[in-house]
Amino acid sequence: MAFAGVFLGFSVSAYAFSPSSSAETGTEIRRTGFGVPHIRAQDERGLGFGIGYAYAQDNLCLLANEIVTVNGLRSRYFGPDQVTVEARPNRVSDVFFTWLNPPEAVNTFWQAQPAQVRDLVEGYAAGYNHYLAERRQQGLPQQCQGEWVRDITSADLVKLTRRLLVEGGVGQFAEALAGATPPQATAQRVQDAQAFQLADTRQQRFALDRGSNALAVGSERSFNGRGMLLANPHFPWVGAMRFYQMHLTIPGKLDVMGAALPGLPMINIGFNQHLAWTHTVDSSKHFTLYRLQLDPKDPTRYLLDGKSLPMSKQTVTVQVKQADGQVVPVAHDIYSSQFGPVVQWPGKLDWNNQFAYSLRDANLDNDRVLTQWYAMNQASSLEQLQDSVHKIQGIPWVNTLAVDDKGQTLYMNLSVVPNVNAEKLAKCSDPRAGTQMILLDGSNSACAWDVDPQAAQKGIYASSQLPQLLRKDFIQHSNDSAWLVNPAQPLTGFSPLISQDGQPLGMRSRFALDRLGSLSKKGPLGVKDLQQMVMDDKVYLAAQVVPDLLKFCAADLGADARTLKPVCTSLKEWDGRANLDSGLGLVHFQNIMQAMQHSADIWRVAFDPKDAQHTPRGLAVEQPAVAQSLREAMLASVAATNKMGLKPQTRWGDIQVVSSGGQQTPIHGGPGQLGIYNAIQSVPREDGKLEVVSGTSYLQVVTFDEKGPHAQGLLAFSLSSDPASKYSRDQTEAFSKKQWSVLPFTEQQIKADPQYQVQTIRETLDKAGKVAAQ
Repeated sequence: MAFAGVFLGFSVSAYAFSPSSSAETGTEIRRTGFGVPHIRAQDERGLGFGIGYAYAQDNLCLLANEIVTVNGLRSRYFGPDQVTVEARPNRVSDVFFTWLNPPEAVNTFWQAQPAQVRDLVEGYAAGYNHYLAERRQQGLPQQCQGEWVRDITSADLVKLTRRLLVEGGVGQFAEALAGATPPQATAQRVQDAQAFQLADTRQQRFALDRGSNALAVGSERSFNGRGMLLANPHFPWVGAMRFYQMHLTIPGKLDVMGAALPGLPMINIGFNQHLAWTHTVDSSKHFTLYRLQLDPKDPTRYLLDGKSLPMSKQTVTVQVKQADGQVVPVAHDIYSSQFGPVVQWPGKLDWNNQFAYSLRDANLDNDRVLTQWYAMNQASSLEQLQDSVHKIQGIPWVNTLAVDDKGQTLYMNLSVVPNVNAEKLAKCSDPRAGTQMILLDGSNSACAWDVDPQAAQKGIYASSQLPQLLRKDFIQHSNDSAWLVNPAQPLTGFSPLISQDGQPLGMRSRFALDRLGSLSKKGPLGVKDLQQMVMDDKVYLAAQVVPDLLKFCAADLGADARTLKPVCTSLKEWDGRANLDSGLGLVHFQNIMQAMQHSADIWRVAFDPKDAQHTPRGLAVEQPAVAQSLREAMLASVAATNKMGLKPQTRWGDIQVVSSGGQQTPIHGGPGQLGIYNAIQSVPREDGKLEVVSGTSYLQVVTFDEKGPHAQGLLAFSLSSDPASKYSRDQTEAFSKKQWSVLPFTEQQIKADPQYQVQTIRETLDKAGKVAAQ
């Protein structure tokens, strides 16, 4: 039975709190098409209560599982060798989160929150617990029946938030932190070659799995002279980064709709009466590594300005379930310098008798993130939104693009970035390490981050020093630097930690600029133009290189001619898109270009910073080395498709799917590296198909008129992660069919929705401390 859609009238909770107007009037959860909840309360406590309750209706097991993770208890309940959703061993995950979320750090974060945010968070926990109690009486879902499912607290939600904060930093180094052991130490190492290999892949995929496209169109280019926004974040389809769609209202104070991450009682990406905004993962650095010069007498001491200092040692204890079911405590030592925890990555960051490496993550001190998003939710103008980000500086590792009903567009690369300018970088970094990962000299205190009194936090850049742009034509972003968000006004001259100019653009950015250029010849931009950028599934790179592939095919292929004929035929017949009905040429093209990216100098026209929108381009198939690499890539693709059992008539929709409740839904889109704006990441399955794991997630196109916002959208993986829910596949099927839906925002729209249903829940102070019912 799909309990997410069953409404039981109002009920009463016994969770004690100060009486308020929401307790008296109740919190309304009104659901419209696809089960999207519109939650209305009289204050933050009541609103949080409604959010937590609604979220639990749709994703009870997901949140329960993530609460176990961020408390470092996976080994306690599931054993040390099982893995998390991210394929990280439980023993590694537990060491990391026990280190990340000690009581003192959680309490410090909590004490920094204003009363409104605390009310939202405490309400969320109470609402989740209320639904959990109701659901226990009916029987918990199959996937979360166990002692690990429990009531949650505000501290649990703080721990979830702190995990989100470090996703762009030390969170990518969990294996390296848990595996850091002094040389010659006899202590057991939490190291596993396969785990580090997966960690390396995960790190490289960070911007892919959590990438995004965004396009903000202003008065000079929009169909009605007002702002238009396309939000197309690419986030995981499972786990702790899975978006949830909702509409939040406190009459006279808050009215905002959009999507939020699990455990967050506010909107991350969305719109309100006067503006709309979205985020894209930025290319800024949010941490730096420090190479420590060790004391020759003791590898747990390091030299700073010539003085030998001891590393601090913190012992974390993880409860580990044994094969016989007994649970035993296992202690693990974490070492730190004054720059941060020591991390050890075999072959990359080795801890030997000469050097060790510390990592300093700027977002570990960011206790402003929830306050930041709530301020953005309440902003009534673009100026107010911008001012809040300037002052609070709580955005962790993403850009912000926004539009308003007046036709202004705004870009802000205002995240939390270590204050290390180009001059300091030149003096303190090892040039051999490059700028992909910043490595500073940990033996010199002058290499510490600079402190700007204008910044919201010690050691980060003040907002006035970060890239931002206000325009009335357009701004776009697809995970490159801030450099060319609008080529008419390049953003240059920043520290390499903030933004690097003169670098090749990603294919999605080039596609967006190309599409905007071609559309400008046809007149003002409309809603369908923005939707089609995602939904036409054009493979931008194909236009750059397929002519050269076909030229290669037309030449004498010698002894390989017969073997390569099916590849050449499929490429010739392919429509250059990643639609469900696109042919096998798409698969061969992916395989070929993935193999070719490892070859040097494959382009006929090399990258030119003066023409970044159109270079590099063209495969230099006339060069023998390129031709040989191409031949090998095509032969490998033939072998790969044969192994997958693919036939000439196979279509993309037969291959790329997402599974839920024993059913499969075909999914269009594909790798963003190929210039597919509708970026979808999928992984091989044993049956030869590809299972979608991340990519296009929450979609919204928002426009405005004199009455307010008009929005259309989709949540590609659907609202509920419970396979038994009727809201677990409905939007996925709509996404597969490229069917956008109106997002009901006004009272009239909400109540007119054919799927409209309402539930009132009430939280009151019960002296007996028992759950009562009316």
